Amino acid sequence: MKRLSLLTLLVLTVSCAKQPDLTVKTHIKGLKKGTVYLKKVKDTALITVDSIQINGNAEFELYSNLESPEVFYLYLNKNTNEDDAIAFFADKGITEINTTLKNFVFDAKIKGAVQQAKWEEYQKMISKLNNRNLDLIKEKFEAQMENDTSKIKAIDNEYNSLLKRKYLFTVNFAINNKDSEVSPYLALTEIYNARINFLDTINNSLTPKVKASKYGKQLQVFIDEIKEADKNN
Repeated sequence: MKRLSLLTLLVLTVSCAKQPDLTVKTHIKGLKKGTVYLKKVKDTALITVDSIQINGNAEFELYSNLESPEVFYLYLNKNTNEDDAIAFFADKGITEINTTLKNFVFDAKIKGAVQQAKWEEYQKMISKLNNRNLDLIKEKFEAQMENDTSKIKAIDNEYNSLLKRKYLFTVNFAINNKDSEVSPYLALTEIYNARINFLDTINNSLTPKVKASKYGKQLQVFIDEIKEADKNN
């Protein structure tokens, strides 16, 4: 009985000593006081997986378990009515985030998972298209104020062309990175309303490892639901 108790204690000690899958080492320059949250999406809801109250120390660590690479969010509550969030792709191991209190999101420098680097590569290109989209919104508003119908039509045509470019770029990026969990994530978040053949093409190109990941499984379920709904219509 005594030996059994010692064995149980040993198992519990080893279990408690288990290191977390993900460690987020963070430095927020200028932060003196506030609460920082590590969050992720679970069943369509944003949940907190770890948090820490800051009181003078701008360097800290947050932790989470992790089955496969996924997107996390670093939230900063500065005791105001505003919450800022840094989104990042994480894998098992260490992710380092360095930023400032003044420009929490825009100053963020993230070092860690290869998925994060791949996601940043995508964002760099897509931001150019998004910036042009904002310009078109402004130009269309001005054209409407001037009642310039020919200019409005030209802007609408460019907008539709821009949308097609964004979809095609995302599809090609996802296919060309079929071995990255970023691929199904983009399909689910950026082009979820694309034609089913686009989503199918991405899904069928995924490597077995990515197919078995969180976003790989979600993409398969999403496609199956669309096809089932189409059958019933």
